[in-house]
Formats: sequence, C-alpha cells, structure tokens
Amino acid sequence: MKTRFKWLAMIMALSLIAAACGGDDEAEAPATTAAPVTTAAPATTAAPGTTAAPEEATEEATGETMAEEEPMMIATDKGVDLEAGVIKVGMLSDLTGPFGPAVNLLVAGVNTFWADVNARGGVHGLMVELLYRDTAYSVDNHVQFFEELRDEVVAFGHSTGSPHTIAILPELAEDGILAIPLTWYSGWSDPDLNANLLSHGTSYCIEAMNMIGYLSDVSGENGVADPTLAIATFPGDYGLDSAAGAKIAAETLGLEIVYDGSGQIIPSQDNAPIGNAIAQSGADIVWVAANPTTLAEVYGAALAQGLVALWSGTVANWSPAFVAPDSPIKDAMTRDFYGASYFPPYTDDSPGMQNLRDLMAQYAPEVPPIDYVIEGFVEGMILFEALKVAYENGDMTQRGVLAAAKSMEEVDFGGIAPNESYVGSPNERLQRQTWINRPDPEGLAAGTTAIGTRVIESYYTHPIAADYVFEEACYKLS
Repeated sequence: MKTRFKWLAMIMALSLIAAACGGDDEAEAPATTAAPVTTAAPATTAAPGTTAAPEEATEEATGETMAEEEPMMIATDKGVDLEAGVIKVGMLSDLTGPFGPAVNLLVAGVNTFWADVNARGGVHGLMVELLYRDTAYSVDNHVQFFEELRDEVVAFGHSTGSPHTIAILPELAEDGILAIPLTWYSGWSDPDLNANLLSHGTSYCIEAMNMIGYLSDVSGENGVADPTLAIATFPGDYGLDSAAGAKIAAETLGLEIVYDGSGQIIPSQDNAPIGNAIAQSGADIVWVAANPTTLAEVYGAALAQGLVALWSGTVANWSPAFVAPDSPIKDAMTRDFYGASYFPPYTDDSPGMQNLRDLMAQYAPEVPPIDYVIEGFVEGMILFEALKVAYENGDMTQRGVLAAAKSMEEVDFGGIAPNESYVGSPNERLQRQTWINRPDPEGLAAGTTAIGTRVIESYYTHPIAADYVFEEACYKLS
C-alpha cells in the first residue's frame, strides 16, 4: 500500500490550490491578501451634524467618470460616516481554517477591487473600508465576530460557509443587514433563507446536474449506451448538496448508481478503500465532491485497480499539481478528467477579465494568477452596485442597502462571470451555467495557464439543469 501511494506525497507537495471545502489541508497564503483595504477618506463638504453627502466626482471601477453632482441628503445609521467619508463593510472570512488557502486568494481579488474603487473616488466620494475577522471556519467564531461587527458596518461583504451563514440569518433579518455568502448551497433558492443574502453562481446541486448530463452524452459518443455512475463526496452541505444533484441527474437520465459514497470521503482518514470500491463497481462515470488531496487519494486507488472511467467533480477538487511535469498521474488525469468552474478562466479575453488582470498586476503583483481571485472581484462588484443604488435612493442605512440590493434587476460583471439578477422568483433568477474544462499539461508547462486546464464548453447548461424546478434545497441542512 505504501508503494502504491508513494506518489501521493508528491501531489500534496506540488499542490498550488488546497481548496478544502470541509477538509483540513493547510497552505501558506499570499502575504498581503488578508490585509483590509484602507484609503484616506476624502474631505467632506458637509457641515458637522448634517447628512449631506460629499460632492466629489466619482470614477467607477469600469473607468468611467461620473459627472459632478449636487450634495444630496442621505439617510444613514450604522457603518456609514458621511462626515469622515467612509463606508465600513464586514468580512467574516475563513483565513486560516480549511478554506483558508482559497479564501486568501479571494481576498486578494476583493482587496484589489476595492483599492481600485477607492482610488477612483469610492462610492460617490465615500471610501470603502473592509473590516476582516478570521472565523477559521468555526460557526461559533462566525457568530461571535458577527455580533462584534453588526453595529459597526453597513453590510457584510463576505460570509464563508453555509452553516456559518445560516447561523447568523436570524440576526441579519432582525437588523435588516445584507450579507454576501461564499457558498454555492442550493438552499439559497429558498426565499426565506435568502431574504438577507445576495447569493451568486451555480449551486453545487446544479453543477453536478450539468456535469453528469454532459458526461452521459460523452459516454454515448464513446459508444457506452447505458453508462453507470459512482458518487463519492464529503459530508455536509457541500458534498451532500452535490451528491443530491448527481442523483437527480442519474434518475432523470436513467443512470444506474453502482456505488454511492455520498458523505463518505473524510479528510485525514484512509480514503483508498473508497477508490477501491469505485474500481470494483466498474463505474463508467465517477462524480467526486471533495478536495485535491482526497481526490488524488481516491482516484489513485481506483487507477491502481485498473479502472478507466470518466472522472469529474466540483471546482474545489482540482489542483494543477495533477498535471505538473513530474506528476505520475498526469497522463491518466489528462485522459480521464473533466472539470467544472463557475466563471471563465483567468486568461479569458473579455474586457472585464483584462481589466481584472491589469488591476491585479498593479495592486497585488505577488499573487499568482489563480481563478479564485475572480470570486473576490465578483463579490466586490455585487456590493459596489448595491451601495451605489442605496446612495442614489438616498438611503444608506443597513435596511436601505439591503432594499437596494434586492431591487437590482441585473449585475453585469463585464464577462468575468454570468450576470446575476436579484429580482423575481428563485427559478427565474438562479444561475445554471457552468464552464467545462479539460486538463492541459502542455499549457501549464508553457505558462499559458496557471491552473493547468483549458475550457471546452462556456456558459454550458444541460437540459436537466435548465428544466429543474426548485421547490426546496436539493439537500437540507439540519
């Protein structure tokens, strides 16, 4: 057994992204990513005690310059100081826990976004200050830091984790505070759960439907008329929401599930038996919702048993280490693996992505060009639009920002992610698109991709995902 998995240590050592999603991997984060954005506030024209907003002209992150405007009366309560010219935003972020490596890259993106916004004049002359708290992916810490910040900020621009975000929902509702969750849980389809949230992106459940639908088609093209399916995931909302989507796809397509390891992959334990069981099942398609280390362990065990199948899984499974020049599984992964993502790659040629790359080079040149920074820009852009609408409504109270956010008919990300709407029923507005990737060892070696993949399908939605009607979460958190 030790000889068979000797290469696993190499994979873990080479891994550039240790997205944990419920695991316990650790990685060193970029040194500057956790620092809050701070910029000197502009002088205000308001007399002490008034609520007149600053007169400054504002240049938005798009590069457009707003016309100079007359001071207007703005209602405020918490987190907005018109005299100081500051908007304070809470960030409940897992910086050192299992999601830490991915979240620190996200933070690099969100810090860069707001640094640029502030440099261009902020939100109608108001500078945005991010107040970070490291939750270490603990629900207790999450609640504690929320309580610490709830009277200090106008909104929460980031909240890592589904159970963690759910734990603060009653207080968010009580105060009328907005939060942006870092979680793609299908439960955000529930209007009651989502009342104070701006969820975004494709849920774990829909992601699985898209990918399994796509791979079923690939199997048919390869001459496999009735492909079979194996499922292996982490426990919790991430793994079990994804497993639920896989089972919905299997039922719709008539695929036989020959191995069900839903919730059975556990970090820090020997997961090779799961790979062995998948190999013994003879599955044609394997769906995994785990992380790079545990995927390598399960895949390696199945590969050693001689299984050749189509493998796929959630965004958080992938590491470029899998196709690094010295990786012993490079050729097998290149043959077998199909990856998913929620947005285009960092190298995409859209104007928005070019602007993102330029800003990262300017403000955070030490941060590697990894796709997780895109999520930071997405979260920043959502909140930026909400704050602008709230200002234009003349109401920058906590409830005013929430109301503004929930009135946004479309948030345009300039091509770095599918546009989002926060108006209408869940089934009308929920995101259902996925990017499908294949391993690209040549691109990684040549430096044309930092993550070792190439896109083969953009804005992909399988009919199963397109037609699925959300009446409740695919998997319900207890």
